[in-house]
Amino acid sequence: MQPFALNYARPAVETEAVTPYVYDSGLQLNVLFDGRIAASDQALLRELGTTTSTAGSKTHFDD
Repeated sequence: MQPFALNYARPAVETEAVTPYVYDSGLQLNVLFDGRIAASDQALLRELGTTTSTAGSKTHFDD
């Protein structure tokens, strides 16, 4: 017997996305390419909602 959900489950769609910031291990924060802290950029936060760190848990936020 096949579970009902497997009739509708689909693989996650991989999207190409360019992140406008990188993780700085010295500051332990995400920084923009011009050196500013990403969490202080209001336009970026309005567009993305948050800046998620990639240096460990995906649930850690740099705000």
